[in-house]
Amino acid sequence: MAARLMSAQAQVCRLGKNVVSEAAMVRQFHASCYSASKVALSKFDSDVFLPYEKLNKRLDVVRSRLNRPLTLSEKVLYSHLDDPANQDIERGTSYLRLRPDRVAMQDATAQMALLQFISSGLKRVAVPSTVHCDHLIEAQIGGVKDLARAKDLNREVYDFLASTCAKYGLGFWKPGSGIIHQIILENYAFPGLLMIGTDSHTPNGGGLGGLCIGVGGADAVDVMADIPWELKCPKVIGVNLTGKISGWTSPKDVILKVADILTVKGGTGAIIEYHGKGVDSISCTGMATICNMGAEIGATTSLFPFNNRMADYLKSTGRGGIAAEAQKFQSKILSADKNCEYDELIEINLDTLEPHVNGPFTPDLGHPISKLAENSKKNGYPMDIRVGLIGSCTNSSYEDMGRCASIAKDAMAHGIKSKIPFNVTPGSEQIRATIERDGISEVFDKFGGTVLANACGPCIGQWDRQDVKKGDKNTIVTSYNRNFTGRNDANPATHCFVTSPELVTALSIAGRLDFNPLTDELTGSDGKKFKLNAPFGDELPAKGFDPGQDTYTAPPTTGDKVSVAVDPKSSRLQLLEPFDKWNGSDLTDLTVLIKVKGKCTTDHISAAGPWLKYRGHLDNISNNMFIGATNSENNEMNNIKNQRNGSWGGVPDVARDYKANNVKWVAVGDENYGEGSSREHAALEPRHLGGRAIIVKSFARIHETNLKKQGLLPLTFANAADYDKIQPTSKISLLNLKGLAPGKPVECEIKNGDKVEKIKLNHTLNDLQIGWFKAGSALNRMKELAAQ
Repeated sequence: MAARLMSAQAQVCRLGKNVVSEAAMVRQFHASCYSASKVALSKFDSDVFLPYEKLNKRLDVVRSRLNRPLTLSEKVLYSHLDDPANQDIERGTSYLRLRPDRVAMQDATAQMALLQFISSGLKRVAVPSTVHCDHLIEAQIGGVKDLARAKDLNREVYDFLASTCAKYGLGFWKPGSGIIHQIILENYAFPGLLMIGTDSHTPNGGGLGGLCIGVGGADAVDVMADIPWELKCPKVIGVNLTGKISGWTSPKDVILKVADILTVKGGTGAIIEYHGKGVDSISCTGMATICNMGAEIGATTSLFPFNNRMADYLKSTGRGGIAAEAQKFQSKILSADKNCEYDELIEINLDTLEPHVNGPFTPDLGHPISKLAENSKKNGYPMDIRVGLIGSCTNSSYEDMGRCASIAKDAMAHGIKSKIPFNVTPGSEQIRATIERDGISEVFDKFGGTVLANACGPCIGQWDRQDVKKGDKNTIVTSYNRNFTGRNDANPATHCFVTSPELVTALSIAGRLDFNPLTDELTGSDGKKFKLNAPFGDELPAKGFDPGQDTYTAPPTTGDKVSVAVDPKSSRLQLLEPFDKWNGSDLTDLTVLIKVKGKCTTDHISAAGPWLKYRGHLDNISNNMFIGATNSENNEMNNIKNQRNGSWGGVPDVARDYKANNVKWVAVGDENYGEGSSREHAALEPRHLGGRAIIVKSFARIHETNLKKQGLLPLTFANAADYDKIQPTSKISLLNLKGLAPGKPVECEIKNGDKVEKIKLNHTLNDLQIGWFKAGSALNRMKELAAQ
């Protein structure tokens, strides 16, 4: 590929000066590389073909160099190297330059990604790319009315996304089409795929054997601009599955158990690779569930080997040609070599795996169902469950819905139904239409359920919840993936537990946390005791999938006649202004804006829920910066002292005062800072409001990269105990920055009154990323190169 395409630097220059010819050259290159198979990537990408021949040739180059057995993850990743002959490859150390097959973006993160793409001056995306409208639909009444309301409220944003996609060559999935990850699984994922997506749960595609990795919008811009994408070479954690899934145990319990073992940061910098005889007992969509929630342990992504369950799903979704082609390369690319080595190995026996319920407030606090009642009483969790919620991108497959319906029918046969509100989120229009045709939606309706829109909804805080007041202690159970404080309903007192959709359904019938469907009895309407039968459901619909309404818009052949306008007075959208360049001097006497205590996820740094409406307007969304983080000085949220004038105020207000008075600042944090969502707003906002560095004990992968992309210095304490040396009143100086180099610690001076201490701060910046810092951002650097 290096012989056909130019270096990243030269490519950017040409893209800036001759975009149309470059884009044409890229399309020709894709066609020449993929033409051997003549099997299209998807029905929407008829002129781009499966890349297996090309991937196999690249892999042969890597094999001859490494001369050792390869894991499946390594095969897929290394076969996408930009320069396989010369790329340095060392797990956990090297920075790989990769060529992803496609890009996917959800509507909340796509706004900022596309605004950055517009700022780049490029004319058309270089790889297949799509935008999916799933994040801006609030759950309030029910699917039909909620969708209509969302289309009206978000018309400006939807029009912007649709016109931008048309102009720059992206596919556009309209509101109501479904959740991005389900759409990808149904239409775009394939074994051996390398895809990046601007959502942390992009790894869902691992259920179809693809390496699908969550990133920030700036990374998406790189790939759409045909610049090699950079990723630190991941370690590989193997999970060997033995036995078979059966009874009340579900695929969700596999990842709930892994989360309990590895914790929320145990997968950081690693790919989770599942293997073993137990894999074949899990459906394709079940494997997707497991990969999806791998984001909760900090993993780069997760992956399963290609097998017959994947082939069946591909055929059922109209992609039999892909299944046949994948089978040709099953041993070469799509399965691990014998005797390959993992950096860590976990053993799970599915025969003895117990159903789990994890939470509250963190997805790695595991409770086997046999221990849930005891643990709940011991910890004072509210025992009465207020709401049960199934669906989301993690658990909304046809199989999930069918198994839950079997439980609901079992209960109704005894004259009882859900004791509490029971909300159902179909993952896509195809799932909604199919479960409606097959009578599953009717079962949920009779059970007392409400079918919500095909969207993220309550999982990401898009929930107009009315049954409790903010501050009221209560419990909800969901089949979602994430349960950070206040995430679902903005109520910090809500105890959210994540579990399988089957257990959510059973617990909703009982209405209490101390119910175990494996052992406990319920009372029917006739007064007789009974036990729920183990759930069952078809893996795939016997009548095939019903696609439902057509919700896809393909881009025109050329976008020259398409206009994209952003109203300067808009409160929802704002064109981006370049960040200032580093002036070449040390960063001295920086003020500490906030020293964060404890867990600080991207939800804490840039809240979702009602703030999603401002995702395309950097200045407006910056009013939520750090409002959920706990200030170490007073253990309060969104209340910090202004070190300039001594007043107290909200974090964004103080930051704006500092910016207006040219006071540069740092933020200080704890372990696994920035875990959770891929939202780059958590990096953009601090940069926009005058931040210069983030100093913490450790970072989550995506957030650390996002900070680098926006020209902030992500630094970690060489000695974690040095966190205690920094006080809210400290002045921080980062010295000898002209000598900033890969692997070289940054000298830090801490002033507390007359006392001065020096410490070392580590970083993971490489030469390319140091260039981003010096230019002010990765986008600035791209423009600098284009102007040369």
